[in-house]
Amino acid sequence: MTRPRILVVGAGFAGVECVRRLERVLAPAEADIAMVTPNAYQLYLPLLPQVASGVLTPQSIAVSLRRSRRHRTRIVPGGAIGVDTAAKVCVIRKITGEVTEQAYDHLVLAPGSVTRTFDIPGLTEHARGMKTLAEAAHLRDHVIAQLDLADASEDEAERAARLRFVVVGGGYAGTETAACLQRLTHHAVKRYPRLDPRQITWHLLDLAPALMPELGDSLGRTAQDILRRRGIQVSLGVSIAKAGPEEVTLTDGRVLPTRTLIWTAGVTASPLVATLEAETDHGRLVVTPEMTVPGAPGVFALGDAAAVPDLAKGGGGAICPPTAQHALRQGRAAADNLIAALRHRPMRPYVHKDLGLVVDLGGADAVSKPMGIPLRGLPAQAVARGYHWSALRTNVAKTRVMTNWLLNALAGDDFVRTGFQSAKPPTMREFEHTDSYLTPEQVRAHTAALRARG
Repeated sequence: MTRPRILVVGAGFAGVECVRRLERVLAPAEADIAMVTPNAYQLYLPLLPQVASGVLTPQSIAVSLRRSRRHRTRIVPGGAIGVDTAAKVCVIRKITGEVTEQAYDHLVLAPGSVTRTFDIPGLTEHARGMKTLAEAAHLRDHVIAQLDLADASEDEAERAARLRFVVVGGGYAGTETAACLQRLTHHAVKRYPRLDPRQITWHLLDLAPALMPELGDSLGRTAQDILRRRGIQVSLGVSIAKAGPEEVTLTDGRVLPTRTLIWTAGVTASPLVATLEAETDHGRLVVTPEMTVPGAPGVFALGDAAAVPDLAKGGGGAICPPTAQHALRQGRAAADNLIAALRHRPMRPYVHKDLGLVVDLGGADAVSKPMGIPLRGLPAQAVARGYHWSALRTNVAKTRVMTNWLLNALAGDDFVRTGFQSAKPPTMREFEHTDSYLTPEQVRAHTAALRARG
């Protein structure tokens, strides 16, 4: 008899944790495991702002999938662009551009999320995202380039525009990005004697009435006070109405001349979800508490792409938030349920109580809420970095991150521009390949021949 074929889509927290569990528990003779991912690494996304600010090197948070001693999963270098659950086939576009099909017996969908954008004129053409490692590297080069160009310019209007930076999104990603990059420019400007530090302005915008409301009113106000003390102008209830190459127009009518618009206003489930033609909840696949997709035999969905019921909140329709701690634990639970299905045992529902939140604002500034306990300053920073450090999957990654933190603490920031943005960088859509997915009709047409052969 042939071994069951397990296909895992996505190498984020959920997908990697699922594969690790499968490799540990299943004997090689029990199943063949394959993973679809463009890159053979797991990106530790919460530390991306520190890569953008240069505190960490890119390879520090790109954790290799091949370092595990138990590694036996076949990695397909590409992205899943469609799924036909009737034919049990996943359509894949390899990194070469070749489109191929991968048949499966059991499918684990953990494709994650992409940056959420709106129909705002000029947004997708002129805004920069913070969702991929390449975007963080490009953004760092771009910010330092603005200082270089402003220092060389004799035009005061151009200089002011290059020294104004606008970040949209008052969640964790936007707040940490604004905080870390503002700290970089604050330290870097000392190396530019022709620039007045008072000319560097950072704006953080969000339509919500409060910054990071999940932290609660007190810690949210603390974070806002820290940012404002640093000189970051926080505007709530405001967003972007129009974006251009040299200015942005806000919804309150203000026009800000700027060459840097950073968009971090939330995420939405991967477009892969739409190819299944399954029920969704705010764009995320509706799943059972065991993370199976109703009406799709052998298919599990988890992480940012799935609306996993949050049973720890006592029912009532609550959905697990798209956070790393839930994705990690869902990965293990989904693997256990898949193994139970292979061994004809009962599955278990996913239950996990949220352990709290951490927000690293750079330097000694942080706010954290572990186990519901509000912390500020150095204690919060110790908790934030301790949590991130312990969550890194390999000892090599932990060593690299700790070494980078120590070097930054001792030697300060580095302001070298690597040259990644010497040419015009790709748009957010190109960075995240959101235009690559097939429609449900295209998926069915692509797999029609396979279905005809049975």
